[in-house]
Amino acid sequence: MTSLPGQAAACARYEQQRTPLFSLGTVLITPGALDMLEALQLAPLPFVLRHVAGDWGDLCQEDKEANAAALTYGSRLLSAYDIPPNHRLWIITEADRRSTTLLLPEEY
Repeated sequence: MTSLPGQAAACARYEQQRTPLFSLGTVLITPGALDMLEALQLAPLPFVLRHVAGDWGDLCQEDKEANAAALTYGSRLLSAYDIPPNHRLWIITEADRRSTTLLLPEEY
């Protein structure tokens, strides 16, 4: 499998931390996200570990602040990861923390 810069670091940070910031619930992946990751020979786990550790990826400051508030008040969490050459992966954990979904933005 190919790894992107930051994936190994995210796994290492999570291993050091070992305490997720929130519950993921059931982790799901859409067919489009699965196809994209498989085509790029990338595993979904490093992205999930980054998400649960609070590395929100390539979000604007406003969305990062919304995630910080969501950790306190229990609303939905979003991460977005730009994957070269021109791909983007979203991870959404629902407000009730019952599920987390990896998906492509166009599948939303």
